[in-house]
This record gives sequence, C-alpha cells and structure tokens, in this order.
Amino acid sequence: MTDTAPPGSLPIALVTGATRGIGRAIAVDLGRTHHVLVGGRTEAAVDALVAELPSAEPFVGDLGLGAFPALPERLDVLVHSAGVEQGTTIAETPRAVWESVFATNLFAVAELTRLALPALRAAHGIVVPINSGSGFHSGPGGGVYAASKFALRAFADALRDEERANGVRVSSVHPGRTDSDMQRQLVEKLGEDYDTAYYLAPEDVAAAVRTVVDLPERGTVESIAIRPTRRR
Repeated sequence: MTDTAPPGSLPIALVTGATRGIGRAIAVDLGRTHHVLVGGRTEAAVDALVAELPSAEPFVGDLGLGAFPALPERLDVLVHSAGVEQGTTIAETPRAVWESVFATNLFAVAELTRLALPALRAAHGIVVPINSGSGFHSGPGGGVYAASKFALRAFADALRDEERANGVRVSSVHPGRTDSDMQRQLVEKLGEDYDTAYYLAPEDVAAAVRTVVDLPERGTVESIAIRPTRRR
C-alpha cells in the first residue's frame, strides 16, 4: 500500500469481503465516488474486481488469520463485509467451529479496525460493520453465527462512543435475508426452498451503506435494519 493520494484525490474506502455478494455490491457502488481498496483472500478474484472499478487497488489477506496488508495514512470509509456462517446446534458444534467463526466475524473486524483507527481519525472517517438480522435474534441451529453477530453489535456500540470525540462515526447495517452464496448455503442447511422473491438483492444493502456514508459528518446513522418487503 502506498501513501500517495489516489487519482483525483478521491476519498478512500476499504471494503472487506468485496469479491462476492454484499461486499461486491458495496465496492461497486462506492467505486462511483471513492478509490476502493478491494479486500479479499484470493488474488485473482480481487484483481478481477479491481480491473472493473474506475479507481481501485487490491487488499489481499486472510482476515481470519490476522493477515492484513499495510493501510494508507488516511481512510474515509471502512466497510467490514467479510463473514462466515458455520455451525449447527449447540450440542453438535465443537469449539473449533466457534473459534473459526469468531475469528472472521469479530476478531478480524476488531483488529483491522484497531490498526485503521489512526487513518480513520485523520479523515474523520466512518466504520460500517455489515451485521445481520441475526445480530438481534437467534434461533435453533444458528447460535454460532448469531453469537458472533451479537458480539459484533456490542463491538460497534462501544467503538461508536469511544471514537465520537475523534470524529469517527460507526454505523451498523443489519440486512435481513439477502440473495448471496452464504444465503444459499444457509437455506440448503435448513432444508428450505430458495426463492429470491423473498430476499433482498445485494444492491439493496449497498444502497443502505451509501446512505450512511453520504450523511453529512455532523450526523450518524448508528444502526439501520433492512428487511425484505415480502415474507413467507
């Protein structure tokens, strides 16, 4: 990562999990107005999206292992979209699965944010954790994922109040069911039919992120929940 300003001195946005699903939609949307650091684990997938965006560069690393590239000196937006969904019932889920889920969904978010805070403070930037409806409610078979998202909400709430005086805003975005690879895996695990008429599109979540990012600096959307209009 270089410390030089991006072309046209655009604001800089880092989006993790940017190569597919919600993360990709967010990166594409922010790419209209920002220089995007495209976060992902696979170099080929990251490079493919970088090539599509007007101003972008790769940010390749395994967040679950704490492997982060160098950060810029100034960062306007940090979107935490990388996430995993694993585990079944509490009785059938071993500790290793809990640790793996929390490593990506919480620990990586906390560490990357910690490292990025100087750059975020310099820009009076905004942190946007992509949470979930599971960050509010848990149910049978979803306890591992929900626990990580409950914890992510607690992290965001604490960070928000800690960083107010430094001009850093924190906006938690809680999408409901969204058409994505993760959603397909979850529906298959639950044995349900997959019908996109009952799901949000990734672009809907990106639109919500755009709303919180574009709000003038004097205000913060602290938490926003988005649900599909149609329900089964």
